[in-house]
Amino acid sequence: MSTEQPRPRWSGPVAPAVGDSGIREALTRLDEPVYILRGPHGLGAATGGAVRPDGEHEVVAAVPPLGPERLGSAAFLRAHGVRQAYMSGAMAGGIASADLVIALARAGYLASYGAAGLLPETVDRALRRFTAEIPGLPYACNLIHSPSEERLERTAVDLYLRHRVRCVEASAFLGLTPHVVRYRLAGLRPGGPHGVVAENRVIAKVSRTEIAELFMRPAPEPMVRALLADGAIDEEQARLAARVPLADDITVEADSGGHTDRRPLPAQLPVLLRRRNALAAELDRPERIRVGAAGGIGTPEAVWSAFAMGADYVVTGSVNQSCVEAGTSERVKDMLAQADLADCEMAPAADMFEMGVELQVLKRGTLFPMRARQLYELYRAHDGIDDLPAPVRARLEQQVFRRPLEDVWAETAAYFERRDPAQLARAAGHPKRKAALVYRWYLGMASRWAKTGDADRAVDYQIWCGPAMGSFNSWVRGTYLAAPRNRRVADVARHLMAGAAYHQRLSMLRAAGLALSPALADYPVPQPAAEDGTPSAVRP
Repeated sequence: MSTEQPRPRWSGPVAPAVGDSGIREALTRLDEPVYILRGPHGLGAATGGAVRPDGEHEVVAAVPPLGPERLGSAAFLRAHGVRQAYMSGAMAGGIASADLVIALARAGYLASYGAAGLLPETVDRALRRFTAEIPGLPYACNLIHSPSEERLERTAVDLYLRHRVRCVEASAFLGLTPHVVRYRLAGLRPGGPHGVVAENRVIAKVSRTEIAELFMRPAPEPMVRALLADGAIDEEQARLAARVPLADDITVEADSGGHTDRRPLPAQLPVLLRRRNALAAELDRPERIRVGAAGGIGTPEAVWSAFAMGADYVVTGSVNQSCVEAGTSERVKDMLAQADLADCEMAPAADMFEMGVELQVLKRGTLFPMRARQLYELYRAHDGIDDLPAPVRARLEQQVFRRPLEDVWAETAAYFERRDPAQLARAAGHPKRKAALVYRWYLGMASRWAKTGDADRAVDYQIWCGPAMGSFNSWVRGTYLAAPRNRRVADVARHLMAGAAYHQRLSMLRAAGLALSPALADYPVPQPAAEDGTPSAVRP
């Protein structure tokens, strides 16, 4: 006697959709359950209806409603007041612009303002805009570690505390500094279910486990004592410091644009998750630090994979730089929209030039990576610009700087006189440090030329970019999103997250033993969003 149980059966008010297109359309209705049915003409799909013994169609598999808001950590949504576990990371120099932050905040997403490299008055204007235009809505501001410009980090924290910025994205840190610790502790007060409330949230973007662990622990006691002695925090905040970690969220930065160690996310994320869990047990913390994924996030498959590996949230970067709201030139956006997977390269970073730190940039259509490396090699090989061989100096002045190096130095000195006079003091009597500032002039200007779209310096554009840009371009090829003028940050966010939910459904069907048609493998990019902001493919 057979013990096999009969399969459930389904009936509904409309006939099941058949064929690959019908099944795909049903699966994109993320807020409805989907039944995969077997009929006389093969597989079909239906939403709605009901499963009952006398149903007309055999149910092969089923998936529940799974909207993008169910991906990732619900605690992330609550903590930051957002609709989905998705964040747009900071891009320096205001590329992650105020317009970008405002657009995503209004759509219910978290975005980090690219304050790094901007003058304090520029950041101040952006913060005033946020207060006026998105009061009560979520946003973050970048706090970048500046080893050679400590005053900038301190000034940024002063601004954030003055404007009551409640979330910073701390990036490029090589260790803890008094400034990021001051920001965190200045927001501590007694209260809440665990006895302490941290009003100032920190999202630490890291690529090394040892740096992540510093942010997962409470602030070091000597640093707390020093801040208390300086009057930067009060006694109550110093007392509460031992009860909270420095960060609420740790973003694992994999193969991203800009500062990156280019480690693959599947290798890196599980290590950080295990370390997070071990520290939670060791420190006996009531609330779990959330771990997010950044770098290489440019397609729905990449977003879904990050969540499948245990990420609490995802962070995008490069793909947003090609969007309408990004604070860069149309020429750069066009270049990014043409980028492929192999069109990225490492080049020396302006902010950590003397240390040999590199960042990832676009190499297609620009000579910047090659020229920046040549400048770093000259910095290492010679004691100063006066030590350069005459032919080398002539070539630099004619082809790279396009002006005499002494004129470059005069402009550099005037810049640092306003921005950070300590840099000039350190360079006085030190020809090698002076040379570093001259070479950094080119690296800094290369970013500015790109941002302003200076046509005369197009071959020198420095464009921070990771391979996610190429994968995004491949995904949207042939759709309305192929053109940069149609890419809006909130639209891109919705499609990536809806696509990730779609791929989660495919994964559930495969786990149920269903052999899916290859035609279902890609999430279809919907038409432009409706007036209510909802993509057509996911409207109920």
